[in-house]
Amino acid sequence: MPKCMVAYELNTNRLVHTEYSSWPKEPPFSMASNSIIITYYASAAMGCFKKLGWPMPENILDLYTEFRCLSNGNDPISGYSFFGALAAHGITDTITAQICCTSSSNNQNIFKKTEAKVMALAELLSKMISFIDLPRALWRGKYMKTIAEIEWNGIPIDVEKHELLKENWDNIKIQLIDKVDEKYGVYDGTTFKQDRFENWLKKNNIQWPRLSSGSLNLDGETFRLMALVHPKLAPLRELRETLSALRTNKLAVGSDGRNRCDLVPFRSKTGRNQPSSSRFIFGLSTWYRSLIKPKEGYGLAYIDWEQQEFGIAAALSQDEKMIEAYNTHDPYLAFAKQCGAVPLEATKQTHPKEREIYKTCVLAVQYGMGEQSLAKNISRSVAEAQLLLEQHRATYKKFWEWSNDSLDFALLNGHLKTALGWKIQVKEPVNERSLRNFPMQANGAEIFRLACILATEGKIKICAPVHDALLIEAPLAKLKHDIEKTKEYMQQAGEKILNGFKLRADVKETHYPDRYQDKRGIDMWNLINQFLSKGK
Repeated sequence: MPKCMVAYELNTNRLVHTEYSSWPKEPPFSMASNSIIITYYASAAMGCFKKLGWPMPENILDLYTEFRCLSNGNDPISGYSFFGALAAHGITDTITAQICCTSSSNNQNIFKKTEAKVMALAELLSKMISFIDLPRALWRGKYMKTIAEIEWNGIPIDVEKHELLKENWDNIKIQLIDKVDEKYGVYDGTTFKQDRFENWLKKNNIQWPRLSSGSLNLDGETFRLMALVHPKLAPLRELRETLSALRTNKLAVGSDGRNRCDLVPFRSKTGRNQPSSSRFIFGLSTWYRSLIKPKEGYGLAYIDWEQQEFGIAAALSQDEKMIEAYNTHDPYLAFAKQCGAVPLEATKQTHPKEREIYKTCVLAVQYGMGEQSLAKNISRSVAEAQLLLEQHRATYKKFWEWSNDSLDFALLNGHLKTALGWKIQVKEPVNERSLRNFPMQANGAEIFRLACILATEGKIKICAPVHDALLIEAPLAKLKHDIEKTKEYMQQAGEKILNGFKLRADVKETHYPDRYQDKRGIDMWNLINQFLSKGK
């Protein structure tokens, strides 16, 4: 339960104090439809509103989202915390001293500390207000309110199975490594050996991204992207993520059996959420998602946009060929057909190898790969890779013209921004790949935020936002209805940002007593359960 609340009304200069022993049923300040609640990191404040049973405000101006938007790409020296924002605007010594001098835990000092923060927030507003695009800022504030609702809902977890995994992890870890590493030979006991992995990559003709030091880049995101291009890497990626996640074992599960954590909205440069990879179940290895299980009488639906980045690129560039490819429901095979690489009647089943090559080329363009990397990834010559990239440029001319224009605009004007004003500043050294990808990713994030707002206001219970998907929960009798409504909201969001272009959504349902499963993690889940059964 919150300890205290301090509010300052700008129009009346009235300071309001309330503490845990005397919480009113409604906020002790104006909640009129024309009022604006100003805060820093609104999802936390709105979480307190939920805990207290207070109605949510209509309008929120979150100086956290606006500070991130104004500074995005030029990371402030003191970071994006409240104190970082104060420091960036020259509000430092007196405020810091006021707050630090009231660090005692007694109630009086808690009030003083909170009051100092509130007054600092008012001063920060005065420094920032002239740079804030208020209508769009209020949309971002509305999303922060939505995030608080989603965090409150949480994700239903099979607690019994989760506890069993924790109790038996040490017993199955070695068996798991031995079984998966049979195909790779990159582990020495429980230690991943980089030199062995490098030898395996050479044998399999896979070119791996490297750090400036020359060492292999072994972070999770690199493994994720490489496993998309090279499916044979998927089991090894699952193993590494499994060992890492269960070593820290920080999955946040409440007493009600639901996974909740700070979803950290607007954390990435493209404005995406970035929740903790160890506390959020969708941040863990994909097999771990099999712990998600609806309660009796309920169902879950995982609703995601199909090939969202490709569709957004087609819509923004207005490339007719790219739009045509997206509308076939398989843009990778459509690209191969447009290039004459496969007959028009080709399918995934009849031409899987060709489809995989052209899919890799599309992904290579999205990830900014050159012909050298693409050649390694498709096990073909550099000349063949170069031809593929030339085919992409020749087939999707308007897309490349638009991409070049976007890059030129960024370099000339020093920034790029989305349809709803999320901005990135250009700084040296310029990362052209990132700037080219920004319009797709950042506008995708805008679509996602708008869909979440619409669905929440439409009384859909969202349990989790997952990059370009929503996990919703409903009683089984109402699940189909809520799925259709959510798809409508997702389509409306896409049309709003993309000037009427329709993005498709795919649905995966899970009904009690079944558990949610990601197909990429099913083999690992089954293997772990075999080891669990042996240990009983």
